[in-house]
Amino acid sequence: MSFKINAILAAILVGCALSLVNAQYQARHLFRDLERAQAQARQLDIDWAQLQLDQSTLGKHARIEEIARRDLNMTQLTANRTQYLTEGGQ
Repeated sequence: MSFKINAILAAILVGCALSLVNAQYQARHLFRDLERAQAQARQLDIDWAQLQLDQSTLGKHARIEEIARRDLNMTQLTANRTQYLTEGGQ
């Protein structure tokens, strides 16, 4: 009878040990996934800051005006080039 109890307790002990090993294995994988996600979040923060900087640089009025003049051959509107339309043909 004592042998059966020892065998059952040994089996339970082995089961608990295997469960502990499995839990540690899963914890390591979860920790690795967490570190990867944190690294990706840091990279996304860096990318976001760079995009905001690019947007502020690209959206400046002087740059837009310079591109309009250079690439689109646009000129600044002056009063003598302005035409006013009136209703009714008068």
